[in-house]
Amino acid sequence: MAANKTDDGWLAFRYPDVRLFYFSRLSSTLASAMQNVAVGWFVYELTRDPFALGLTGLFTFLPMLVFCLITGQVADNYDRRLVVSISTALAAFVSAGLLVYSLAGHTTVWPIYILMALVGTSRAFGNPAYKALLPTLVPREHFGNTVAWNSSFEQFANTAGPAIGGLLYMLGPNVVFGLAMVLYAASAIATFLIRTRPEPVKREKVTWQTMSAGLRYIYSQKTIFGAISLDMCAVLLGGVTALLPIFSDALGAGAWGTGFLRSAQSIGAFTMAYVLAHHPVKRRSGRKLVWSVGAFGLSILVFGLSNSIILSVLALFAAGAADQISVYIRHTIVQTDTPDSMRGRVSAVNVIFVGASGSLGEFESGTLAALVGAVPAVAIGGVGAMLCAALWAVIFPTMRERDELVPKEDPAAAK
Repeated sequence: MAANKTDDGWLAFRYPDVRLFYFSRLSSTLASAMQNVAVGWFVYELTRDPFALGLTGLFTFLPMLVFCLITGQVADNYDRRLVVSISTALAAFVSAGLLVYSLAGHTTVWPIYILMALVGTSRAFGNPAYKALLPTLVPREHFGNTVAWNSSFEQFANTAGPAIGGLLYMLGPNVVFGLAMVLYAASAIATFLIRTRPEPVKREKVTWQTMSAGLRYIYSQKTIFGAISLDMCAVLLGGVTALLPIFSDALGAGAWGTGFLRSAQSIGAFTMAYVLAHHPVKRRSGRKLVWSVGAFGLSILVFGLSNSIILSVLALFAAGAADQISVYIRHTIVQTDTPDSMRGRVSAVNVIFVGASGSLGEFESGTLAALVGAVPAVAIGGVGAMLCAALWAVIFPTMRERDELVPKEDPAAAK
């Protein structure tokens, strides 16, 4: 098959640096998913307090919020390969700290919160840099395929990681923390070995103007702003992760059902990411984005009203698949429509939108369920996500009418 044939579903793997990037992301995402499960169980065993579990998530999220404007400028002013490597090395250091803490047999929980804040700091600096690094590794016309495979690896890790972490935790939390440390270290080394170097950019003085440039750019580009805010609205309203134990219990599936339901959405996303790698979105991308968000909301509504474990699993599978289409289109639009000199700052804002929608979505669904019940809460969220899709199609016509996902001419180059 010709080397320049863009419909080759495997073309991303022809680039050695992309293979290193994939290995790095797979290793670090596996480590993160495993460690999240272990930390949750570890904290709960120490405290038996659900509020303590919530604090671990809060301490992880706060650094991403606090540093969001700074991290974007760091990603734009310095070698992104080094930024990702150092951030991942910090995550390995945190895993080592958790390993030492578990082996020492301590029972106080506050040191774990400090370590989780360091995890959040690692993600705050690493995520914008890695998102901005990927577009520099392949030609523009191959970026869609590269995104699809990257999503496949991330979804695989997010599906397998919790199961591996839960099984290994039976041998002790130190086993999980030790393996996470090794995986993070391998990820940092792989990223460091990437040879691609983008053109050097003139470092800008750190001012409010330069730090907030990402916010202003996103707001000025209505297609980007519409895509990011639509995803945030849908996930904020349609998030059901926090309520899965309630539905599993109601369906008579017990604890194993919770894990099965949690995996169903990731499996759906992984499957769709694989499909998109071989059959990428090329035309009518804006309308497909809107319809995918609407399908996500409908799937969540079906899940909320389901009385069958099989239907519930299928609904979450469909929700994950629909959400993956949205993620694929949004991420490609954001990265291809943004100048390279701005990608770090724009990615930093995007990370906050995504992180806030996930964290606040769990809080919203839990609060609403406490007020009206779990089934009405999920049903309202599903309907709300569908209404978001319809409303955004009206408010953001340039997003809705986007045709080519990756235009032949680089719109970012003209900025």
